Amino acid sequence: MAENQESTPPKSSPRPRQEDRDQPDPDPVRPRAGTAAPAGQPGVPRSTVRSLLRLWPYARPIRGRIAASVSAAMIAALSVLLVPLVLGRIVDGPIAHHDMAALWPPAGVLLLLGVIEAALFYTRRVILARPLAGLETAMRGDLYAKLQRLPVSFHDRWGSGQLLSRATSDMFTMRMFLTFPLVFLIVNSVTFLAGTILMFTLDWRLALIALLPAVPLIVLTRHFEAGYSEAARRAQDQNGDLTTVIEESVLGIRILKAFGRHRTMAERFRAQTHELRGTELHKAGLLANLWSVIVGLPELALGCALAVGAYLVAHDELSAGTLVAFLSTALALRWPVESLGWLLAYSNEAATATDRYFEVMDEPEAEQAPARPGPQLPGDGIRLRGVRFRYPDAPAGTPDLLQGIDLHIRSGETMALVGATGSGKTTLTALLPRLYEATAGVITLDGRDIRDIPRARLRELVSVAFEEPTLFSASVRENILMGAPDASPEQLRQALATAQAGFVERLPAGAGTQVGEQGLSLSGGQRQRLALARAVVGDPAFLVLDDPLSALDVHTEALVERALRQVLGSTTALVVAHRPSTVLLADRVAVLADGVIAAVGTHQDLLKTSAIYRELMSGEAAPALEGSPAR
Repeated sequence: MAENQESTPPKSSPRPRQEDRDQPDPDPVRPRAGTAAPAGQPGVPRSTVRSLLRLWPYARPIRGRIAASVSAAMIAALSVLLVPLVLGRIVDGPIAHHDMAALWPPAGVLLLLGVIEAALFYTRRVILARPLAGLETAMRGDLYAKLQRLPVSFHDRWGSGQLLSRATSDMFTMRMFLTFPLVFLIVNSVTFLAGTILMFTLDWRLALIALLPAVPLIVLTRHFEAGYSEAARRAQDQNGDLTTVIEESVLGIRILKAFGRHRTMAERFRAQTHELRGTELHKAGLLANLWSVIVGLPELALGCALAVGAYLVAHDELSAGTLVAFLSTALALRWPVESLGWLLAYSNEAATATDRYFEVMDEPEAEQAPARPGPQLPGDGIRLRGVRFRYPDAPAGTPDLLQGIDLHIRSGETMALVGATGSGKTTLTALLPRLYEATAGVITLDGRDIRDIPRARLRELVSVAFEEPTLFSASVRENILMGAPDASPEQLRQALATAQAGFVERLPAGAGTQVGEQGLSLSGGQRQRLALARAVVGDPAFLVLDDPLSALDVHTEALVERALRQVLGSTTALVVAHRPSTVLLADRVAVLADGVIAAVGTHQDLLKTSAIYRELMSGEAAPALEGSPAR
């Protein structure tokens, strides 16, 4: 029934209007649009292995498939190491003895080994393709569900592009790590170990020469890992920032064109793409430096081994076939060694992607108090006692936005809430469905503390319509029935009638018409009327309306008010009002000023007794809110 973050995409979660929430400096720990989140947790040294191990709960169900894939790749890789032994036998046998007839059996073995290798690598890909696609789907589903459960304050702090990049490119990076690098880190390590043993078996002197680069390579790769990890994280965060710029440009295209600011946004986009380009080039430089050493040092060692081996063959201390077998084994190990740079690079990419994914998954959700029976006081309506609120990022030393709200809205009564811009009206209405949590105080519905009511049930009881209506890429019917999925066709028709949304019948497919992203194919007044229909469609017990008629013309406003009076007569409602016509819908009016309820009474009484109310209703400047941040 109510619009809530459990049922809407995160980028569209209802937020306070700018006049009610002009934020100061953002939370330094988490990003908003255009910023990057830090890697890891404070005080915990970052570890690539520790980060990647966090994928294990998702990989555990397919561990058998992963093991089978690793086994197939390992057998294929080890079969390659048999080729040098066969070549050595060919050189020392048929070739040395000029016996061409004896050449065919080992040649057939080489062909068979090639077929086995190809078949096993094909099998490896087939084994993992489907389960890893399912793993990615599960992780993306968990991330989306987590975003729905996180409080609105989380979405206020994070840029939508940062979240989108975690659900798309980061997810792809993690899946690809499990497909290739994870498998080949294991397979190449075992292959290198087996090849090293084989080289020592063939000739320990040549093996020592071939392994001389091992120590400098280990030192270099550790140094590379630290620098590349930092660059990979920076690139992924910059990609998230770039996604935010693109999304804002698309959603705000009308504003950019209307004010001729498309060139300014293009410059911003160009600057961020150049920044990302620089980071990617830095990553490429790091990888190139590592790769040049990884390729160069083993080649140099192999050349030395070849020279020494030729000397030994010339002095009859080594057979030609053994030298061929040794060199073939060393060449077969080139891929496990040369792939080290790529495997380390992708592993670090995957580790930083995993860090970014779990930064969201580790975010604390708003605590749900254990459900208690609680007193039921039918007819008590809505009560706020000593309710205080401040945003977590409010500067230290500033007063709370709401400094002790005491208010009682009787059952069946409509209360109008008025106040100057920045007084916190929208914030107060967001406390009732617990889109934000009160800092202190108690809010009850018919005598029951809202913290004792499960959120899903609370948002069935409290229905909300925001001044800035949010519509989704769906049909008119689907958008309205978000407020009450089980509503009957008659309730849908009645809700449209109450909101004076007769224009729906003139749409190409009526209520089945797709409204497009953000509902921008409709006018502001049409979107607001659909949002109002969504709020009233389920006959809510409690109704919160945040200046729901602000985008309507005078004639339509009068019609909506007339129909809305019938709905308000059967519910308990809190209506944020800025105009006298909206105030007249209410039985009583509450004036919010300086963080407290300054006055409560009927419209006529307050005109006589409250100077603040008279100024608000007359359109004159209301008194400044000393020390209160504009929210």
